[in-house]
Amino acid sequence: MKYLKIPAATITRLSIYSRALEGMVEDGTPVVSSKTLADLCGVNPAQIRKDLAYFGQFGVRGVGYFVKELLFDIKKILGLNKEWNLAIVGMGNLGCALLAHQNFAKQGYRFVAAFDNDMMKVGRKLATGLMIHPIDELVRVCRDTGAEIGVICTPPDKAQDIANRFLEVPVKALLNFAPVQIQVPDGFKVENVDFTVKLDNLAYHLTAG
Repeated sequence: MKYLKIPAATITRLSIYSRALEGMVEDGTPVVSSKTLADLCGVNPAQIRKDLAYFGQFGVRGVGYFVKELLFDIKKILGLNKEWNLAIVGMGNLGCALLAHQNFAKQGYRFVAAFDNDMMKVGRKLATGLMIHPIDELVRVCRDTGAEIGVICTPPDKAQDIANRFLEVPVKALLNFAPVQIQVPDGFKVENVDFTVKLDNLAYHLTAG
């Protein structure tokens, strides 16, 4: 099902709700009120109800939300009811740290290919079992492994070239850690992760506060 004109902030909050609900499932909590869920997620109950209302009716008045059911519904909305295959380029400290991060697999994101242009790294087998391929093999390997999302951890001057290579395979989305804006055609989704932007936000609030 496609949902149109949903605010980006709502999608971000749905991810936050799902993380909290997963913790409740692990703890064996069967039902949660909107207030309790809101407190755990740092929002107010009205915001949770508003976010969920974009996608239908959830919960029972006077009872709350059935935890497992709400988690299932949110994961379905977010497209997390399946595994997503990821290909990562740039096996420096950040790239290796991302591959080792257990939350990716827990959330259904599976790294299926890794690439680097450093010939000292190419051919090395990682702890995850993946072998580092040369950049020139990106198109072939991504096609062979069914990669759906590309992850860019390269220096900024290499990011656009890598994005261009991903355009040649059935990858339709990129997670870009390089501190540069990359250009892609319409219909191709890019999420930029620039830690310094987050730090700038903190610096502003520390200064203004």
